[in-house]
Amino acid sequence: MPLVTPSPFDAGTEFDRQVRNLTDRGYPALAGLDDEKFAALVAPLRAEAVALPGGADAPYDLEAGRVPFLLVVARDVVPVEETMPRTTLHGGRLPGFVDHSFEPGALERFVATEETGAGGLSAYLLYGVERGEEFCGAVPETAMAAIAGRGRTLLTIEEGVALITHFPEVLVKNKCFSLGGSRCGDRRVPAIWISKKAPKLGWCWAGNPHTWLGMASAAGRRAAGE
Repeated sequence: MPLVTPSPFDAGTEFDRQVRNLTDRGYPALAGLDDEKFAALVAPLRAEAVALPGGADAPYDLEAGRVPFLLVVARDVVPVEETMPRTTLHGGRLPGFVDHSFEPGALERFVATEETGAGGLSAYLLYGVERGEEFCGAVPETAMAAIAGRGRTLLTIEEGVALITHFPEVLVKNKCFSLGGSRCGDRRVPAIWISKKAPKLGWCWAGNPHTWLGMASAAGRRAAGE
């Protein structure tokens, strides 16, 4: 079935959809909040979404893996171990999972790099998001350098989960993506791909290319009041 891109794009409507999406997936309860308090936590970001560059002309092409913005809830509010199982493939039913290659305690050590500026943000917008399949087959460290050279930012683990939570259509065979914005001090780079007919959060080595893994990036992040 071909992907349908909403047109014209309305940022306020899309923001409301993403809030409902997280609520329907149980994020308020995972955060220890009721639905109203969760909505109040993210509500200030609606104005930021509407004010983002591009407006109705914002890049929105699900087939090409480009979306205008994501509402991201960080792991200090809702843990990755709880959000990943709330993802599915487009049209699928099997829950996403964290790969066993993350040894006990490893996932929590993959934190946002200083370059992302995402550390300390609890709820925010990531905008100008690209799946990055142009980097399929490229060495991850080379792809990360190219993205930095364009003035763009790499996605963190939480942001990768947000991407497939709000837009499961972008995770497709041979067009999966690495998340170079979260690192743990070694040469591992987190990535999300398809395994056992479900989304999987795993990792690959920074020097090892994969034909089916690109490198996701974004134009930037915006918190309320910025």
